[in-house]
Amino acid sequence: MALAAERQERILAAVRRHGMVRLADLVNQLGVTAVTVRRDVTLLADRGLVQRVHGGIALPHRVQAQQPRESTPGAYGPMTPRALVGMVVPSMEYYWPPVIQGAHTAVAAADGRLIMRASRWDDAVEDRRQVSSLLERGVQALLVAPATEGDVGRELLRWFKSLHLPVILVERRPPPELATLALDSATTAHAVGAGLAVRHLVTLGHRRISLITTRQSPTSKALRAGWQDAIETLGLPSHDGLDLEVPSYGDPGWAEAYTDVLKHVRAAGVRAMLVHSDREAIGLSEQARELALTVPDDLAIVTYDDEIGAASDPALTAVRPQKHRLGMLAAQLALAHLADVSGEWPVHRIELWPNVVVRESCGAVPLPDGP
Repeated sequence: MALAAERQERILAAVRRHGMVRLADLVNQLGVTAVTVRRDVTLLADRGLVQRVHGGIALPHRVQAQQPRESTPGAYGPMTPRALVGMVVPSMEYYWPPVIQGAHTAVAAADGRLIMRASRWDDAVEDRRQVSSLLERGVQALLVAPATEGDVGRELLRWFKSLHLPVILVERRPPPELATLALDSATTAHAVGAGLAVRHLVTLGHRRISLITTRQSPTSKALRAGWQDAIETLGLPSHDGLDLEVPSYGDPGWAEAYTDVLKHVRAAGVRAMLVHSDREAIGLSEQARELALTVPDDLAIVTYDDEIGAASDPALTAVRPQKHRLGMLAAQLALAHLADVSGEWPVHRIELWPNVVVRESCGAVPLPDGP
């Protein structure tokens, strides 16, 4: 009879050769009892060298065989399978990870691969360099969140249109000067989100609502437009001086700046604010406590983003962009465009509305989940 070590090596060799082996076959091959085989298999499984499957054993990390497919169903039509898709985003930290994960989910569902590149905020030159590296890599479609402002940004968009592959702008659209540039896009309706926040606070009795942002980002610009539009549409009194910028939470002098903002809005009769984004909303809530102000009794706060709003104290009511879904839809659009051979692909401009998630910080009573 073979020694235990020899038997186990023969078992491993059989699994490597066949991928999966039945226990009954091992009994015959080794010429030992079923009890002995089960004992050897248990030892190998405990060491992580095999895994038990129904009626046998297999390698612990098997490559799953893919069934050949001509196309994969998607939201915008059949999608090209096994495609190599490139993605360029301005950051892999704030805002973008869920968008990236959504795109990866959609590409992987079509047996494809997503390749990432990180650029920089508002840097069209770096955007072009990163896209060029993906083209050299052989990508078949692109998801990009480029700079779009100025001559360099407009030239970058024109270059995208000249490429012979689908290009989907993510959270970006061509500027008014290039309104008819035929590039697909998938964006969040940030202006609508700001309007939803204002309307929610108005239903709670507020008539003066400050907007707090950290910098002139594409999102801040859209929020400002939506905030102003809602104020005018609802016939609210003048909000002059209530559109305020603050340093990012944690930057030098942030606490003093936030305290000054709180004093300013209180003096202006403001009892509610929309803040972009969660960290700044949390910082304002902290500084409000230093001024003996209670959230939401003295000051209602709605944050825009909702990455960490639920963990605040009190938990922050939030306008939540559908980032993961946006990434999925952008990737599905790219793969459907790639699969289209009609030559009649229409330009798609997809826009998702954010959701309002009601928590403690606005003073409303959240509705219970479910019946």
